[in-house]
Order: sequence, then structure tokens, then C-alpha cells
Amino acid sequence: MAETEEGQQEQGTGDETSRQELSNTTKDLANESFKKGDYYTAIELYSKAIDAFPTAVLYANRSISYLRTECVGYALTDATKAIELDRNYVKGYYRRAAAYMSLGKFKQALKDFEAVVTARPNDKDAQHKFSECGKIVRKIAFEKAIAVDENKKCVAESVDIEAIAVERDYSGPRLENGDIVTLQFVKDLMEWYKSQKTLHRKYAYKILLEIKTYLEKQPSLIEVTIPDDKEFTVCGDIHGQFYDLINIFTINGLPSESNPYLFNGDFVDRGSFSVECIMVLFSFKLLYPNSFYLSRGNHETINMNQMYGFDGEVKAKYNAQMAEFFTEVYNWLPLCHCLNNRVLVMHGGLFSTKDVTLDDLRCIDRNRQPPEEGLMCELLWSDPQPQNGYSPSKRGVGIQFGPDVTDAFLRKNKLDYVIRSHEVKPEGYEIAHDGKCITVFSAPNYCDTIGNKGAFIRLKGDQMVPKFTTYEAVPHPDIRPMAYANSILSMLC
Repeated sequence: MAETEEGQQEQGTGDETSRQELSNTTKDLANESFKKGDYYTAIELYSKAIDAFPTAVLYANRSISYLRTECVGYALTDATKAIELDRNYVKGYYRRAAAYMSLGKFKQALKDFEAVVTARPNDKDAQHKFSECGKIVRKIAFEKAIAVDENKKCVAESVDIEAIAVERDYSGPRLENGDIVTLQFVKDLMEWYKSQKTLHRKYAYKILLEIKTYLEKQPSLIEVTIPDDKEFTVCGDIHGQFYDLINIFTINGLPSESNPYLFNGDFVDRGSFSVECIMVLFSFKLLYPNSFYLSRGNHETINMNQMYGFDGEVKAKYNAQMAEFFTEVYNWLPLCHCLNNRVLVMHGGLFSTKDVTLDDLRCIDRNRQPPEEGLMCELLWSDPQPQNGYSPSKRGVGIQFGPDVTDAFLRKNKLDYVIRSHEVKPEGYEIAHDGKCITVFSAPNYCDTIGNKGAFIRLKGDQMVPKFTTYEAVPHPDIRPMAYANSILSMLC
């Protein structure tokens, strides 16, 4: 059901006919842009068609275009508008179900699938989607029920790592000499992953246990000091693009005490080498705890991992217990970093509440799945907008904030500017809000379709002036993005 609708509108008379003709012509151009993968142009053209003569078909077509650009909130609004214009337009319910699924709102999606099967009781495709969504809803209900079991141990407490045997024919990297991560281990691990091999589960469990133990002791806001004569690198979303991650290290040098890094969330999902990305990043964190930093993104969460591939990838390469272990670790990732008391770095953005201070961020209880509102949610989900003030989020979670909001926050906290990630940018970065809000995105040619560059930022301690390096995507093995994503999402989107 991912196609756009080609159907024609009924013709009126006079000026109405003229508007319908303009709308039809513009819709045809929009459909062509959609087929070429130029979703931003498609959105612009569908909007013009809607302005000329709005129909349920146009809103549904713009809805799927918004989904492709991750503007899930806008997609949801358009799908709802399509249903309001035509209660019998089945594709409107499909579109809204896809938006709800993308947000992890499976119960609401199930209601829309139910509306489809009620309207089309003999439609096997609709019945299949309704059944699959129902399975997800029941699975979540079951997991919630067992999660409240006070006697249930977390994976970190229940897994017996020492009892896991390493097979004689395993020739990959090993943690030895007291199970300490060494530079040689990480180098060997990257080479092992390049050859599309899997780290033995015993060592994967050990890395997760060690990183969880370390992160539990860290605050929600990490203070980072960059010496005057040293440089510091900030990277944005990686999204499972392991070979592009390795290319960053090729361009900018391996992490070390003299070459510190901060990776600003969304290490996993979408790309199909997410396990490789996160294990290398966790290994570097253990190797250089005081010069390698990781922030949580909105994709280091259960709902996103279940829909966009990481959960399926871990289960394919390891098992369900390992996937649960990752969730436990993600809950302890810091939410933001403050560099030299001058620059705040977070994955998403700023807040709907005025007068937020850095102390407020330090006090966030982060050991949980993010709520749908509040400081933790907005740190992971919000986006900047060009106009002043606030707007509802185009994603359906968090907010959009203007330059006046950024300026007030910076003045309140005596900061120079903020760095965030979370959004694809054609050049890999964007400078907004009079230079006070910088976006950096480090996954080039996102999902093998967008064609964007990747970027990272270098900062020198005494100046803290951002310098940008951009790069193109590098080749990777023939495994498509979203290969491990939930099958029902791929059927809808």
C-alpha cells in the first residue's frame, strides 16, 4: 500500500473546474517526483494541489511522502484529514495506521486496520496487516505484564557469561588479559566486522555488562573539558551505517586520548549494520572513558528498535536476551553533554518549558523509556524551526522551537550555542538561529536513497568555533537498509 493514488477528481464547472484541472496536473507532477524518490518536491507539489482543490487522495499521497521524510506527525495529520474528507477512503486508514506504527502507537494503528477489514472483509492483505498488528499489541501487553514481576531479574544479573563456551573454530577477536578492552581488540573487531563476521556472544555480553556498569555511575548531563590547545570531534546520527562510521575514522583518525569524540545519538536502526556500529562505539567508550562520549538518541529506545530494525538485527545475529540487554544499557546512556561550559550538545533539541536550566537536565531520571512529553522527551525528539515561538512537532513527538527560544535558553544558561543532530541535511550539517543552533548528521546517503552528505564538527578548546568536514557515502555489502525492520512497517511505507 505504499503507492500514491493516481485516481482523478470529479470535474466541476467554471472556476471550480479550472482549480480541479490545476490540482490534477500538479498531482501528476507530484506523483512523478514521489516515484523518483524526490519526496521533498513531492510534498511541495501535493501542497500546491491541495491549495488548488483539496481531496482525500491528495492528503493521503502527501501523508506517505511525509512518512518517507520522517515527518510522522505531519503524516498523521494528513491521513486524518483524508479520512475526514472521505470516511470510506480505505487508503486514508492505511496511511494513518502507518503513521501510528511509526510512532509506536500500535493500539491506535490496530483500530485503523480494523476499520479497513470491516470495510473490506474479503481483503486478504488487510486481514494480514490487522493480524500482524494485533500480534504486536498482544506481545507488548505480555511484556508489560511480566515487566512488573518483582522477582524478574534484569539480563545483567541473570546472564552467566562465564558459562558461555567459546567454540574451538571461533577465530575472531577475544577479550583476554583480565577481559580488558584494548586498542588491538578494537582494531581487530573492526576488521572482523568488515568481513561481515559476528563477535562471539560471550565477548558481546561482556562488553554490554562492562558498559552498563560504567554508565550507571554517570550523570544525565556530562561535563566535558577540552584543553585550549586540543581539538574535539562531534558526530551526529550513524544509523547502522558501519562502513561510513569506519570512513569517519579514516578521515579524522581513530579515537584516542588525544583525539576525543562525541557521538550524538541514533547509533542504530535503519542501516543494517547496527550491531557492528554499537559494539565498536561501546568498545571505544570502554577503552577511552574520559575522551570518548555517547549521547542517547530517540532510536536508542524499545519502540524505535522494534520497528526500524535494531531489535530484529540483534535477534538475527544473537538472540532475544541480547536485544533485551541492549535496552537495559540504552536506558543508562547520558542525555546531553556540555563542552567547556559553552556549548550544549543533545540529540534532539530544546524545550516547551521556559527557564530550563542545566541543573534541571542534570536531575533527569533517565533510567527508563522516554516519556511522550517533558525534558527527557524533548532532548531526544525536538527540532528547530525558522520562525519564533513554538509549533507542534512534525514528528508527532517533542516540539519545534524558534530562534527566540534558543536565544533565551542560551542567555539563561550562559552558553554560546547548541549542537544537535536528529535531522538529515543535504550537506550533512546546517547552521540556524543566527549561528546558535547547529545540526550535524553523520550518515551520508541516508538509507541508500537520500543522497545527502555526512558531516562532523571539529572544535578547538580555546575558541570553540565549529569547523565542518563533509564526506560522501562509501560502498557497503549488498544488504539493504531496513533489512531487519518490522515487516508490517515495510508493507505500509
